[in-house]
Amino acid sequence: MSKGSAFIIGVGPGLGLALAQACAEDGHPVALFGRSAERLETYAAGLAADGGVARACPADAADPEELRTALVRAAEEVGAPELLVYNAALLIPDTPTGQDPRDFAHTLAVNVTGAMVAARTVLPLLPEGRGSLLFTGGALALDPSPEYTSLSVGKAALRAYVQALHKEQQGSGVHVTTVTIAGHIDGDDPRFASPALAAAYLNLHHQPRDEWQSELLYA
Repeated sequence: MSKGSAFIIGVGPGLGLALAQACAEDGHPVALFGRSAERLETYAAGLAADGGVARACPADAADPEELRTALVRAAEEVGAPELLVYNAALLIPDTPTGQDPRDFAHTLAVNVTGAMVAARTVLPLLPEGRGSLLFTGGALALDPSPEYTSLSVGKAALRAYVQALHKEQQGSGVHVTTVTIAGHIDGDDPRFASPALAAAYLNLHHQPRDEWQSELLYA
């Protein structure tokens, strides 16, 4: 049986690309979402050269209509998704009292609202209502930083949203989980290397239904 596609939102040179590579190696056609069309085309060409099926899908996660349109188009071009990974985030240093309200709203649009738009769009596209919706969280959701305030707020809000979505989807065939990464990605600890993290996401996608939980604390 052929596998459904994997939609990776927020594909960059670290975890996002590793997720796309892991999904392609697992036999999924992959749709890569991000703001840089040129970078996505390069990544898609690399996956295709390795025998995968990949499509670059430029979209700004902060623009709900643009993101929704790109997701629907990707389903038409690479097939219905059975896996969504929302990995988009803005990592901007800011403080609780030193940020511009418009910048704060923009970061939340990417870190939280885009995740909601992606979930609402992809859920009706899942074949037979079955699949996985995985979201990249972080330890700042549990221990906010005064140096990265908007990111802390965004990850906390994302965690709450995913837990609510998980409860809503209980009893369905949809696996909803946030991956709370409590470590520095691609730092000195090999457990937090992007390929190791991507493997953890893929394991969640293949996880038996009786083991589904709303959160994986990756520490």
